Amino acid sequence: MDIDRYFDSEFAEHAAVTAATREALAEPFARLVALVAGSVRAGGKILLFGNGGSAADAHNIATEFAVRYRLDRDAIPALGLTTDGGVITAIGNDLGFERVFSRQVEALGRAGDVAIGLSTSGRSANVIEGLRTCRAMGIATVGLGGGTGGRLAEVCDLTLIVPSTTTARIQEMHIMLGQMLCGAVEVELGLVPAPAAEGS
Repeated sequence: MDIDRYFDSEFAEHAAVTAATREALAEPFARLVALVAGSVRAGGKILLFGNGGSAADAHNIATEFAVRYRLDRDAIPALGLTTDGGVITAIGNDLGFERVFSRQVEALGRAGDVAIGLSTSGRSANVIEGLRTCRAMGIATVGLGGGTGGRLAEVCDLTLIVPSTTTARIQEMHIMLGQMLCGAVEVELGLVPAPAAEGS
């Protein structure tokens, strides 16, 4: 294996997907920031969920909201529905794996919250079911996906679909978008100052 060639190829693909995502998602990202900031101002919270790597991303993003992103500030209420092993295994065992997120939404979600479902394919049955339950409860629904978006448009008020079919690249963009969202919401809520412009 030519490691140097592989290394360069991966970075080149990452750079191309980053550029395409920047072009495609600037407008929906701005809408997402406004949606989340408005919910938090009104007393709502952010619910995040996904499977596998997307579960880890959901947990990461929720942690940065609840704790901090760039600077110390007041907490922003956020929950990753991917981390409680007792709850997840009980739901999977008793009700079925497709309900691992929807059942938690029923227990923890309230109208006015925002739910962000992460699915690189947009076809994860438990993510779709979780988002469907959110909609029925008056919770705003957001889908982070890739490729064609799968079924996310059926159950989401807003979708951010990464223009790639490579799972690794999609997940890289999801965590970047999630971290950017946290940073932008902090500023929008007046919890931290806006970053200084480059060269200022």
